[in-house]
Amino acid sequence: MFDFKSPDRRGTNSLKWDVADCELPMWVADMDFETAPAVKEAVARRASHGAFGYNIVPDGWYDAIISWWKRRHGLVIEKSWLQFCTGVVPAISSIVKRVTNIGDRVAVLTPVYDIFFHSIENAGRTVAECKLVYKDGKFEIDFDALEKTLSHSLTTMLILCNPHNPTGNIWKKDELNRIGALCVKYGVVVISDEIHCDLTAPACEYVPFAAVSDECRENSVTCVSASKAFNIAGLQSAAVFVPNKSLREKIVRGLNSDEVAEPNCFAVDATIAAFNEGEAWLDELRAYLFENRKTVEDYLRTQLPDVKVVKSNATYLVWIDCGAFTEDSDELCAFIREKTGLILSTGKQYRGDGNRFVRINIACDRDRLNDGLNRFVAGMKEYKKSGKK
Repeated sequence: MFDFKSPDRRGTNSLKWDVADCELPMWVADMDFETAPAVKEAVARRASHGAFGYNIVPDGWYDAIISWWKRRHGLVIEKSWLQFCTGVVPAISSIVKRVTNIGDRVAVLTPVYDIFFHSIENAGRTVAECKLVYKDGKFEIDFDALEKTLSHSLTTMLILCNPHNPTGNIWKKDELNRIGALCVKYGVVVISDEIHCDLTAPACEYVPFAAVSDECRENSVTCVSASKAFNIAGLQSAAVFVPNKSLREKIVRGLNSDEVAEPNCFAVDATIAAFNEGEAWLDELRAYLFENRKTVEDYLRTQLPDVKVVKSNATYLVWIDCGAFTEDSDELCAFIREKTGLILSTGKQYRGDGNRFVRINIACDRDRLNDGLNRFVAGMKEYKKSGKK
């Protein structure tokens, strides 16, 4: 049994916790738990050496990733497909610049992780939104709308989030197959961001996009990392795998040209330890997180029945429909922070219909979670009394 407690992270130069003492941040997607013991031990061993020069990527890094994806997700990855990168976002930004041209349209299924928009727009490309359909408390793909988006002559890439952030959707194999077939039909390359893939509910599994079909495998780039599942984002470690040789050579050149293909001295050791020794810890973590999700659902059902928690089987992020209270999640989140100190992610930044949603990070211990829920309910009730809409 592992101990999932939330240490005090104030005063540690934490992006999440560099806030006022009275505030409770439950927004950015990093966990408040310490990482797996095996990862801590690996980093401590490396630190004890005392020399922190330039590093290479050893065979053990490739072996750990290959073994993990075969064992956990049933996907056989070849060593030649893999490339180290300092993070999934740097990889996506680099790949957009290398595979598409200025002025091209890059498709996304919205609401979606907002940094995708920055990776696209900062490179001089245009975001082509295909809005997900919100129906009966969950999100679905409008395939007619998707085909229309992909068929545009300037749409050359789709960035897919699998599982999806912020909705928590695990895309089914037949959905991924339809996406892949449409992308091949219209000559659209797929980047599949699978950073949340190891954070599914205990009884659920995700399907890697590259495992769906030969077409999907040969027309895609997959970005993965131990950073979300093992809470090591600050170590800046990710992997890109590209089965298609010609596409891979173009992408590897881009990652190296952008200087995001070399590891720091802790990144490789932490990843190897996570994937080789962290499995039992991760399984207990997943169970803990989805008990947290159930706590959120049950509490809000009784205390705040006018809000709706979106059905989800992945990530530690809860997407909450506040449409009965407001169509302006920016205003709502600012109000809740001012009145209660609770910091949430406003759904508007994820585009689509995110203006009526908020996102809450539940990767913390139960005491902290209950504190956050109490603040959320109090803030929502006060917001309603204020007469704001």
